[in-house]
Amino acid sequence: MTYYTNGNNSSHDHTVEDIDEREYEPLIIQGRGKLEGMSYHSDPAIEDAVRVILKQIGEQPDREGLLKTPSRVAKMYAELTAGYHIDPDALINDAIFSVSYDEMVLVKNIEFSSLCEHHMLPFMGRVHVAYIPNGKVVGLSKIPRIVEMFARRLQVQERMTVQIADFINQRLEPLGVAVVAEGVHMCAVMRGVKKAGATMVTSAMRGVFRDDPKTRSEFMAHIERA
Repeated sequence: MTYYTNGNNSSHDHTVEDIDEREYEPLIIQGRGKLEGMSYHSDPAIEDAVRVILKQIGEQPDREGLLKTPSRVAKMYAELTAGYHIDPDALINDAIFSVSYDEMVLVKNIEFSSLCEHHMLPFMGRVHVAYIPNGKVVGLSKIPRIVEMFARRLQVQERMTVQIADFINQRLEPLGVAVVAEGVHMCAVMRGVKKAGATMVTSAMRGVFRDDPKTRSEFMAHIERA
């Protein structure tokens, strides 16, 4: 089963909230443009919170198997939310190039994993990104890095899809941007409706991808062959 939502007019229970990115500026590590090479450390406050959770569900935090669990969980959350610390300027760096090319650029099957902000359970899948250059292109590796920056936060899929599209739109000023994300959500697989086969598909279209049905159809035809 597939649930489809459009980033411009979402029909799913999730709400695409407007987030002021300036609120996250204090979290950014200036000059950090890559997740590779980051080291992740424990946090005493998170460790204490995990011990409380373990006690409240009836476990014994001091038994052998759980003794290091609070530290592991704290490091895990540091890793899974590392996107807050990426410097967008350092991510792009000097990888925007002047090119006289005005046909579609498509990067598909970009794998991602994220944490749903509602239950802090994982959701994961693939993202397909396309843009029509307007005199500028970005280095190939930057598209997956952009996806990763937004995925490695507490998220809803609708918002993540829109953030990827808007970031590329703002940085490249292309003729159009298209983003489609396909995700499987553990909050629907492990709890609640428990539907393991349900896939959520979200899209965000900008510029010619929104205005020109032929361009949009070409993009969709490409990703359907993914």
